[in-house]
Amino acid sequence: MPFNSGRLTVGGGLLISALLLLSGCGDGVDAVRKAAEQGNAQAQSNLGVMYQDGEGVPQSDTEAFAWYRKAAEQGNAYGQYNLGWMYQMGKGVPQSDTEAVKWYRKSAEQGFTLVQSNVQSNLGMMYATGRGVPQSDTEAVAWFRKAAEQGNAYGQHNLGWMYANGRGVSQDIVKAYMWGSLAVLNGQSKADPLRDAVAKDLTPSQLSQAQAMAQQCQASNYKNCD
Repeated sequence: MPFNSGRLTVGGGLLISALLLLSGCGDGVDAVRKAAEQGNAQAQSNLGVMYQDGEGVPQSDTEAFAWYRKAAEQGNAYGQYNLGWMYQMGKGVPQSDTEAVKWYRKSAEQGFTLVQSNVQSNLGMMYATGRGVPQSDTEAVAWFRKAAEQGNAYGQHNLGWMYANGRGVSQDIVKAYMWGSLAVLNGQSKADPLRDAVAKDLTPSQLSQAQAMAQQCQASNYKNCD
């Protein structure tokens, strides 16, 4: 089955140094908290991550959810995405696919590439499984493709899975291998089984074709992948 993307932090980490510049505060958790309490939406989102991970504060999904919501309600794309993820996973709040989709969509509207591609992949997963939206393989493929063409490894793996299983698209094991191998190259280790399973069904000629297509796709920044 398709995989869901995880939650997000800015630049893949807690940008405490940037927050210090914004808030004029001291070091560490206190700086992030002070900026968050002063209404800095990105600080609120990052404080939510700190609570969720138990980084410098006691681990608390309830506190994480509360801070994500504060950020999300200010229109912060990371906060909105993470709030949607909490609803989807039922962490710190009763599980709700409907609320998850709602906040994912709000986040997607912000237009930040990193956030947007994760949202697109997750929305595709929601459509593929019929969670919070009417089940639609066609819609799932459309969202997975949007994410995949932005270099999102989850989207690439999920699109490959759809091609391998002929869901929402005509079954095409060459394209399944191509997208699966790109997902692996982009750090999605969960795509290894997909790529390797598909490879067993490929003729040597098809395998060479799939590898060449993957190279062409990557070289074109995912603009020339057919």
